[in-house]
Amino acid sequence: MAERSFVEEVKKLKLGAGEVFRGEGILAVTKALLESGVAYVAGYQGAPISHLMDVLADAQDILSEYGIRFENSASEATAAATLAASVNYPLRGAATFKSTVGTNVASDALANLASGGVTGGALIVVGEDYGEGSSIMQERSHAFAMKSQIWLLDPRPDLPSIVGAVKHGFELSEASNTPVMLQLRIRACHVHGEFIAGDNRAPDFTLKQALEQPQRDTSRIVLPPASFLHEQEKIRDRWPAAVRYIEQNRLNEFFNETGDDIGIVVQGGSYNTLMRVLERLGVADVYGNTSVPLYVMNVAYPVIDREMLRFCRNKRAVLMVEEGQPNFIEQNVATLLRQADSPAALHGKDMLPMAGEYTAAALMKGVRTFLEQYGRLRPIAKPATAQPRKVIPLKALDESVQGRPPGFCTGCPERPIFTAMKLVERELGPHHVSADIGCHLFSILPPFNLGNTTMGYGLGAAGAAALNAPAGKRAISVMGDGGFWHNGLTSGVANAVFNRSDNLTIVVDNSYTSATGGQDILSSTAVNKTRDTGHAIEDAVRGVGVKWVRTLERTYDVAGMRDTLRQALTTQEKGPKVLIAQSECMLNRQRREKPLQRKAVAEGKRVVRERFGVDADTCTGDHSCIRLSGCPSLSIKPNPDPLRQDPVATVLDSCVGCGLCGEVSHAAVLCPSFYKAQIVTNPSRWDRVKRRMSLAVIGALQRREARARSRYAF
Repeated sequence: MAERSFVEEVKKLKLGAGEVFRGEGILAVTKALLESGVAYVAGYQGAPISHLMDVLADAQDILSEYGIRFENSASEATAAATLAASVNYPLRGAATFKSTVGTNVASDALANLASGGVTGGALIVVGEDYGEGSSIMQERSHAFAMKSQIWLLDPRPDLPSIVGAVKHGFELSEASNTPVMLQLRIRACHVHGEFIAGDNRAPDFTLKQALEQPQRDTSRIVLPPASFLHEQEKIRDRWPAAVRYIEQNRLNEFFNETGDDIGIVVQGGSYNTLMRVLERLGVADVYGNTSVPLYVMNVAYPVIDREMLRFCRNKRAVLMVEEGQPNFIEQNVATLLRQADSPAALHGKDMLPMAGEYTAAALMKGVRTFLEQYGRLRPIAKPATAQPRKVIPLKALDESVQGRPPGFCTGCPERPIFTAMKLVERELGPHHVSADIGCHLFSILPPFNLGNTTMGYGLGAAGAAALNAPAGKRAISVMGDGGFWHNGLTSGVANAVFNRSDNLTIVVDNSYTSATGGQDILSSTAVNKTRDTGHAIEDAVRGVGVKWVRTLERTYDVAGMRDTLRQALTTQEKGPKVLIAQSECMLNRQRREKPLQRKAVAEGKRVVRERFGVDADTCTGDHSCIRLSGCPSLSIKPNPDPLRQDPVATVLDSCVGCGLCGEVSHAAVLCPSFYKAQIVTNPSRWDRVKRRMSLAVIGALQRREARARSRYAF
């Protein structure tokens, strides 16, 4: 169950020539694929292109109408390898995944694809997850494009440019027999706009024709001596062909090229931010008209030498706006200008930040410095005052604002797993924990502070492989169900069996790839009309030779989780141990149940919701429940007892009734202050009678207690 349905939006994919398409960037990419005559699409979800996979999944009927094959690939490597269909056949195909982690996984397939080259157009849509909102290491896709000579498109973030880049990407790929990357930053994926649609096209050459007319060309297979010739072919034939296509079709854009003797070169993806900065500085307007000449590189790689030299001709200075590090384009342009003996001064990282996302604030400072240095802006004059202005000292942000590290959602079924691990840690001491990519990685932060390393998606068990040595303790590794099917079964569990590991692997099975948006996988319990689900992780684990396997079907059973963990870490049985912890992702559960509850309430039906609370009179103010849980719905409030100073725990209205707080109290033998309550909407007559009876009994008991106390009152 994906976090968002595009069932209504995908209806726009049926628009024909001349009609206006309005919507989100991701949806526009799908429409462009349909208009390009694509034959197959494959991919693996991940920010910021998860929604592209969701759109394609919801558009199955439309895709099948045109004979287009769509696959939710097992990994990014699978998605990239799917493009092999375009090597021998004139089939247009696309693959999509998150970069750079997805590109890392797919790099072997991409390198082979780029070496042998393609016959049909092969387009790789990569979600460029770089910057302050990213959840991964800060690297760029540019290096992969350069390494393998894959042409890299970086279109301006508006719908006509994005759609044009998709269509030109296929044509550029076919013109140069080279796969093409199209990188989309998160703002481009979710930008809204409009463009004039075209007609959808069925593939000119179909998958059925390819199967019925198999072809092979040994010169396209990466095997000596052909592989030695591929490198020469890239430089001698494919590169010049790509340059010709880029120039002839004017993929890169010039704005006010000869309007001044200074200029700015910018990657297409940073164009909107730059224009906002220029408008704020008074040298451009909101319609994109600029007095400063611009060269917009919608093709980030390769650099088109003739266009770059043409732009820099008769210019005193040029500013290169290249987000990220290393500054590949700036180095390329510097070499180009030096070899051409150009007098233009090149600026870039000397005025702009060396690394990090080029936000409007970051660009503002650097562009202002550039324009001021060359006389296009007056330096900001300091106010002339007789007396120096009194400056109120401000504290550093980290001293005045409390840090809020990311954490598990309210009711997350993964939280009790790490609560149980902390309880076991009290008994057996700390263990080395090899973490993995996914929601469970939040366990490295407070209040759990678990996790020593993380090496990649599905590599939790592999990250503990070296720590398989005789010792008094076993290493613990963690991976999610998504990571398990992506990479963990072979590189982690099977590897542990083969190498006779004695460590423990915990597989968090919450029925979806929750971290990427709730997409179905092999072990999903949901019935999927177009995919085969319901395959148990335990069967797969036993299938590769693991003997010690335990499955807990309810992770909220903290005591049971604690006892199973203790057993896994202390048993005398040798060999790899796998604990499968099952509970559905609470976000997906709430997305499914809340609309049904709202509908039932609106229809006047009886609806019962459970939530937990804390008896303030019983709570001791110890707050161990908070330290062992970290649930966002657990907070504190002033103590109602005037004789006690410590604040007491309280449960906020965001509680979803998962019961973890009570389970923690029981498993950790903390306190009996937690209680469970039922909130009844549209109560029945019997509910009202029970309520009155309950109030009567409680009132009678309270009055009796009050009378007893009054006897001892002085």
